[in-house]
Order: sequence, then C-alpha cells, then structure tokens
Amino acid sequence: MIDNQPKKTKAYIAGVNLNDPNFDYYMTELANLTEANNMEVVGQSFQNAESIVAGTYFGVGKINEIKTMAKGLKAKVLVLNDELTPVQIRNLEKLTKMRVIDRTELILEIFASRARTKQAKLQVQLARLQYELPRLHPSENNLDQQRGGGFANRGAGESKLELNRRTIGKQISAIKKELKAVASQEEIKSARRNQSRLPKVALVGYTNAGKSTTMNGLLREFSKEAADKQVFVKNMLFATLDTSVRRIDLKDNFSFILSDTVGFISKLPHNLVESFKATLQETRDADLLINVVDASDPNMVQMIRTTQNVLDEIGVKGIPMITAYNKADKTDRNYPQIEGDDILYSAIDPKSIKLLADLITKRVFANYEKFDLILPLSAGKELAYLHDRAQVLREDYQDDGVHIEANIAPADQAKFKQYLA
Repeated sequence: MIDNQPKKTKAYIAGVNLNDPNFDYYMTELANLTEANNMEVVGQSFQNAESIVAGTYFGVGKINEIKTMAKGLKAKVLVLNDELTPVQIRNLEKLTKMRVIDRTELILEIFASRARTKQAKLQVQLARLQYELPRLHPSENNLDQQRGGGFANRGAGESKLELNRRTIGKQISAIKKELKAVASQEEIKSARRNQSRLPKVALVGYTNAGKSTTMNGLLREFSKEAADKQVFVKNMLFATLDTSVRRIDLKDNFSFILSDTVGFISKLPHNLVESFKATLQETRDADLLINVVDASDPNMVQMIRTTQNVLDEIGVKGIPMITAYNKADKTDRNYPQIEGDDILYSAIDPKSIKLLADLITKRVFANYEKFDLILPLSAGKELAYLHDRAQVLREDYQDDGVHIEANIAPADQAKFKQYLA
C-alpha cells in the first residue's frame, strides 16, 4: 500500500504569559488553530514574564531552550501565541533556524485556505496584504522568499509578484474597490430580505460550536426542500467563512429569516474583522441573535466572552440574544431543556431543534398582535402581503369579504387597522 497522504509539517508552539489568567486557554486554542492549518503540534513552551522582549519576543535563554526542544522533535515551524513585529520574527528565524509564524499569520493562512466565494477570497486577501504591508523589509521585495512559502490560497501568479509597498498599496486600493462593488450587491439582497418584514435571526458564536449544524437541523424539521438548502458542516475550525441565509417556515404559519455567520475566535486579527464587516451585516440587522456555545468544552465561559468581544467590535449592541448551549449529548446533563431565556440542546437531536424553534418563536414574535380583519375581495395585494409577512391563523371567504385572523408585526399593524372587523 502506498500512502499518498501528504505528511503534516511538524510545528512547535510557544508563547509569553504576562500574568494572563486565560493564557492556558489561548495556548490550547493556538494548538487547535495549528492543527486546523494542517500542521502537527509536536511540543510547546511558554515563558512567564512581566513584559515582552522588544527585539526577540522571548529572552535568550528561552529561545535556546525552544531551539533545542524543537530540533529534537524535528519541528520545522515555530508558531507563536501573539502578533509579533517584523523585527521579532526576523530575529527569531535567525536564532532558531526555523520558519516563525505568529498567531495573526496563522489565522490568515487558515482563512485563506477556507475561502470559497469571491467575497470571502477578497476579504482574506485584503486582510493579508494589510498584515504584510508593514512587514516588508527594505532589502527584500519578494514576500515568498522573505517568508518561506507564504499563504496557501494565493491568486494566479501572485506568488511571483514583486510585492513592494507601492504595489501592495495599489492592490489594497483595487481590492477595496472590488469589495465595495460585491458588498453593494449583498446589500441589495439584504435590503430585499428587510423589505419582507419577516423577523431576522442570526446564529453567532465561537468557531466549531455547531452553528451550521443547528441551521441544518432547523431546515430538516421545517423545510420541504431541506436537502437542497443544507449548509456545509465539518468538525474543524472555520469550516466556512460565508454567510448562509435561509427561510425557516415553522408551524402555525410563523416564518423567519435565519443566517449562519462566520465563527469567532480569541484575538481575531483586527484587519480580518474589518474586512469581514460586510459579511457580518446580517448580524447587525438581526432581530434576534442565537449565540451557539459548545456546552461540552471546558473553556465555554471564555468562548462566550470571545463572542461578545467580537460583537462589540463590529458594532452589534442592543439586540436580544438567546444563548444556545449545544452538544449537550457530549455532557452528562439532561436535554433538551429551557434555562430561563436560554436552552441546553443538541443540534443533531430533533426534539432539541423543535424546542429551540419554540424558544425562537416565543422571543421573535412576542410583539406580534392578533387582528380580526375583513378584507375586500378585491384586496388581493393586501392578502398576499399578509401571507408573506404575517402569521395567518384563519382565512374564510364570505360575501362581505375575506375574514382573516392573523398575528401581525408591529411595523405592519397600522396598515391593516382600516380592515378591523
């Protein structure tokens, strides 16, 4: 048997702990990110310190220790827990004789390999160029020679370009212009969804918590075309970078628009957050957020905090939220169950999905008001409007018109008061 599987690059991870109580969590996260980038973590080190060493990140003694340990484990790459300066990276590469990747570059590489749509590819490329711009060395123009291989998902011919500051600046401007055009198209789609007046629910949360699985579960239970509308799911960090939007039709004629957004992670590079703001528009427009949390993960509390920090950074405030504790099947707790305004559930369990749908209905449609209406038989547009944007409970054609009982959204109530029975 010939093994055609490419061997994973062996990586050694390390970081400096500046008395941070979350340091162990960040290092665990770094290991997961490294594995997600198709590398094998063979060892790790850390240094407790009051401050970062300006020129080399670590002290000399720790650098020598890392070099010896990594060499013994045949590690080729040193992955570090923070964003480093260009000087720190160059000095560490000289001292350790290894390729050095900081946390920001690692995340950018993962995003580059995951991008599928034109918008996601442009967003990642923009963030990458903004990261590389201050890291150009005056004596070097070719980034691939400088950084030893670079990113996994470059554009055609890009790996051979002489990327100096001027050409990068031009590329950044061109990508921003192209992204603006793509974003305007997405805004038109979003505006159409907003016009529908259907409530908008957005799944947010830490990467790999089960957002896409939750969306697929709701589609299976409440969509006749579930197989065609399923979103990509894989047990890995940042399985998808693209926002998926689906209509969910619940029982009793309740419907809402559900969006599945890119996952979050601690220390998400600022340039990446800025680049993906257009993609996260669905989150800012939502009537309800569902923060999907992995209930089986010991770092659950930090993950909730991470999500909130990213939401704050992209300007999402004041939107009602359900915290949905997923993967209860991997814990010893009874599920599904409602806990206050939150839920403990499993996205692969039909009973859990139905209970989640009930909770969404309760939160999203709380301000809807029941109306008894008599519409003229000629009011076909108004009747169609109600079917599209309200919850029609009863419809009866009589001589004096169409007798309707419907739950109507606050924004539409004034429109139909003239037809009150």
